[in-house]
Amino acid sequence: MDPVRNPFAPGAGQRPPELAGRDRELDAFEIVLERVARGRPERSLVLTGLRGVGKTVLLGELRSMAVRAGWGAGKIEARPDADLRRPLSAALHRAIRDLAVRHPDGERVAEVLGVLKAFALRSAPADAKLRDRWQPGIDVPVRTGKADSGDIEIDLVELFTEVATLAADLETGVAILIDEMQDLRPDDVSALCAACHELSQSRSPLVVVGAGLPHLPAVLSASKSYSERLFRYARIGQLDRADADFALLAPAEREDATFDVDALDTLYERSGGYPYFVQAYGKAAWDAAPRTPISAADVKMAAPEAEAELAVGFFGSRFERATPAEREYLRAMAELTDGRDEPVGTSGIAEHLERRASSLSPARDSLLKKGLVFSAQRGQIAFTVPHFGRYLLAQA
Repeated sequence: MDPVRNPFAPGAGQRPPELAGRDRELDAFEIVLERVARGRPERSLVLTGLRGVGKTVLLGELRSMAVRAGWGAGKIEARPDADLRRPLSAALHRAIRDLAVRHPDGERVAEVLGVLKAFALRSAPADAKLRDRWQPGIDVPVRTGKADSGDIEIDLVELFTEVATLAADLETGVAILIDEMQDLRPDDVSALCAACHELSQSRSPLVVVGAGLPHLPAVLSASKSYSERLFRYARIGQLDRADADFALLAPAEREDATFDVDALDTLYERSGGYPYFVQAYGKAAWDAAPRTPISAADVKMAAPEAEAELAVGFFGSRFERATPAEREYLRAMAELTDGRDEPVGTSGIAEHLERRASSLSPARDSLLKKGLVFSAQRGQIAFTVPHFGRYLLAQA
């Protein structure tokens, strides 16, 4: 098979050639866009799931939908070592520019940009030296008195209100998309929830779409109790058999190739239906096959190549971030689940390692902060990366 024509695209955040199995989420967001633009009440959206299920890709697709609908849209990736002001300022700057090309009142646009600039400049302490101050690249005078108090909760409500009013002038909306939302600092999570709450009450045309690991709802709930009702939650998981087959067959057939039924059986067994793995195994199988249709024998021949790539780029990079004590904890999880994607009790890990549970708390807490595991429910822990347990057992 010609490797140049290989349609499959395993990569972090890279859109697959066929976005299979996400029609429900796309249709739901289409309704959100229509309702908000018409002044109807609608909740912001939170997508949750393990790594490799396509949350980042879906966020990108939702942003594209918003832009096609005439909305202003900006996307950021949260980081645990940075506050929200800088990346949010850049995202809103882009969203305002999307609206500015159609807004008839240039002075009004400049006023909102001035408020945004005031908000952005508060990312540096008031006593910071000039060289340490971040310049946001917004070429309008600062408009003081709004969104510049230094209290992120107050400032975010005022800023969102200004931007939403600009969108309302055009009978459209603004979408702010936040990837890795669980990594936001606690104060920023609280401020974001408060701002979304305020805007939902006033039916302002601004929505936040967040994506994160399965414990993100718990992070939001711990910040504001009403967050359970503030957001609409959608769990993003692996593809079912029909969608996984379609993700392989549709792009292949556009290149005048196909997979036989046994090959599809083997690919689903290997990938578990996780979109990233579907692309990885599909790409390797294409390159290994001498001709179409791609067979189960081709898939089995290609599997070591796909697994080697996953071991380096998907599993290994995360395992390398763990300390020896954390690796011991991870291996114990893998052994207790026999490599399955299942939660395991923290007390069972302590018994397995013949250690006191309290002595393992630092390793567990560090793994939680690094995003390698999440608390599935009280007293239980699970991998954030699918098939990670299987990878650890193979390494052992």
